[in-house]
Amino acid sequence: MRFSRLIATVLGIGYIRPAPGTWASLVALPWAWLLHVVAGPWFLLAGIVFGFFKGWWAVSREIEGREDHDPSEIVVDEFIGQSIAFLPVSIGSFVYGVDILSLWPGWIAAFALFRLFDIWKPGPVGWADGRKDALGVMLDDAVAGIFAGAGVACLAVAYHGLLSS
Repeated sequence: MRFSRLIATVLGIGYIRPAPGTWASLVALPWAWLLHVVAGPWFLLAGIVFGFFKGWWAVSREIEGREDHDPSEIVVDEFIGQSIAFLPVSIGSFVYGVDILSLWPGWIAAFALFRLFDIWKPGPVGWADGRKDALGVMLDDAVAGIFAGAGVACLAVAYHGLLSS
């Protein structure tokens, strides 16, 4: 198997049926947790940036010459998008000195909101998906991850700030 295919399918996760994108999103959570545990949110952010560009390269190689610009086995985009959605949980854990495992509601919110925005594709998510190229494949999930991360942050502020008074 080509190196680009290993990256694009996240070591073959993209071949799991049904719902390979959901499986990739689930697999992203323990990886994001591991990067956080090793060196905190900055390391997770560096992994996201590196993974985005490596994913873009891999997707461009894998869709070259194909009519389908986003085949279902390509899931590196979901992996990166889910990692972005998890970033506020990592930051919150670091800033407030809380064990990241105790922030499990944030994990669930990050997963649920990312899947929602990835499937629904509102506004800029749909625009990026409409590009029909490797950058669009990566961008739509990155933007969905940003939307989901913003949602996670808003929910955390609402719960810990507004509702805990």
